[in-house]
Amino acid sequence: MGVKAAIIGSGNIGTDLMKKILKPSQTILEMGALVGIDPASDGLARARSLGVPAIDTGVAGLIEMDGFDEIEIVFDATSAKAHVYNAGKLREAKPGIQLIDLTPAAIGPLCIPVANLEEIGDEKNVNMVTCGGQATVPIVHAISQVCTVDYAEIVASMSSRSAGPGTRANIDEFTETTALALEVVGKAKKGKAIIILNPAEPPVMMRDTVFALTQDGDPELIREAILKRVAEVAEYVPGYRLKQEVQFDQIDSEVLVPGLGYFAGLKVSVFLEVQGAGDYLPSYSGNLDIMTSAALRTAQVIASR
Repeated sequence: MGVKAAIIGSGNIGTDLMKKILKPSQTILEMGALVGIDPASDGLARARSLGVPAIDTGVAGLIEMDGFDEIEIVFDATSAKAHVYNAGKLREAKPGIQLIDLTPAAIGPLCIPVANLEEIGDEKNVNMVTCGGQATVPIVHAISQVCTVDYAEIVASMSSRSAGPGTRANIDEFTETTALALEVVGKAKKGKAIIILNPAEPPVMMRDTVFALTQDGDPELIREAILKRVAEVAEYVPGYRLKQEVQFDQIDSEVLVPGLGYFAGLKVSVFLEVQGAGDYLPSYSGNLDIMTSAALRTAQVIASR
């Protein structure tokens, strides 16, 4: 038997995460409940059909359910505002419970599994940043291991079809939390994040662009670090890949960079694509898949401890 986990949020992200936990190859965690507030949601219907306890009365229903004492990990896939409330209620009911936050609330430490999971230790509320953060911060962190990243700017583009109500409600928090993660986890001196919801039909896969500026970087060392990091992320997000070769441009005359000042040095451009695994949603929903995959990897490591 695995460590029992519950998921709050029966929308796209919560349902996809449930499907991942229920895979026969996944034996570390066990589904304890899927929690929502809409009795007619597709996620709760799927949970019932799969034999997973389905609760439609929110966090209060989870706390009151038989077997709550056996729940050791709770994923929150709602919204930044809702997570603040949910975390407070869960902490009151069971102070030692492990929370893994898939919203941009950022109450707890920011977590990018390949970059800083081992450094987080025994923190009881871990924040999974954003989909754009999970895709791009590993690259900035990899570059920072071999040189100083003076500035990092990322553009996360995803199909508007894969952006549900929770994602749309959190757009401001998305840009703020992702930019913070570029600095805190990625180690960039200054970070900036941009999100684009692409309405194209047929829907496009998630694309992420990373621009990094450095004054002391060696292109070969940077390329090697990036390639190694892409392979590491792909171990738990199989659809994560470089879209094209890493590009380098030497900036000889100083240019004005917002928040940084005048800069001359090396510009690194990295172009990524994230294809979803198709566990619950179409393969173009890589933005959701990378979040649930990163959260699952984080929970597995914590549970294994």
